[in-house]
Amino acid sequence: MVDLFSAAVLGVVQGLTEFLPVSSSGHLILARAFFGWDPGRFGIPFDAACHVGTLLAVLAYFRADVARLIAAAPGALSGRDGEWERLGRLIIVGTIPVVIVGGLFGDQIEARIRTPLVVASNLVIGGLGLIWVERIGRPTRDANSLGYGEALVIGLAQAAALAPGLSRSGSTLMVAMFQGLRRDTAARFVFLMSLPAVFAVAVKETYELSKVGLAGAPVTLMAVGLIVSAIVGYVTVKYFLRYLAGHSLAGFAYYRFALAAVTFGWLLMRQG
Repeated sequence: MVDLFSAAVLGVVQGLTEFLPVSSSGHLILARAFFGWDPGRFGIPFDAACHVGTLLAVLAYFRADVARLIAAAPGALSGRDGEWERLGRLIIVGTIPVVIVGGLFGDQIEARIRTPLVVASNLVIGGLGLIWVERIGRPTRDANSLGYGEALVIGLAQAAALAPGLSRSGSTLMVAMFQGLRRDTAARFVFLMSLPAVFAVAVKETYELSKVGLAGAPVTLMAVGLIVSAIVGYVTVKYFLRYLAGHSLAGFAYYRFALAAVTFGWLLMRQG
């Protein structure tokens, strides 16, 4: 029962933080560290299940947009310049950096920097970035006005956010808003752009899991994490987009600073 409760809590954490600019991977790392949950029981396979859950949440919420993008895919690849064809190409361009960086350095990132200290440091960096863009940004554009170079820069931010604590949504929202996109428009674009990357992570982890089999995997816990993260993720996307229509990201920056301070304090107490 304790493991099931823990899996549900981690599913809630993933569903909430995957789409908010606060870092889902960072929160999962800190939750395990603070509460002493066994990484062997809640490791990469469990993370992958939660990623599948949040992938399903985005697919469900943006199902109409995804259907249009799929229908426009042949035209996008053949160079047709319709609205959805062009948006599809922007998403492809924005996905290139994370595919390259994840493919080359993904294993090193998983092995070396998934630590509370790295998470806390990146929470501060990301929070400063959110405050900075709110102060200097002039968000008035829509996604269709983006150039391919601008989409690539947003993609670079997504690749940088492989480091836990930075936040995929936070980094990409910050760069998109710096380039002039409105908050709600930027969020819609970066959520759609995240689909290929999250799908790739889920496929990669599923493949790795298939090589060793499911005998040692916490299948029941993975199922709980997947279902909970999908439900919570869907609700989070819905209300976060509404929130962005009339509110700034500064509150999330202050939350990041507070969590970083708690983490630094926890680390100091452990050393003492």
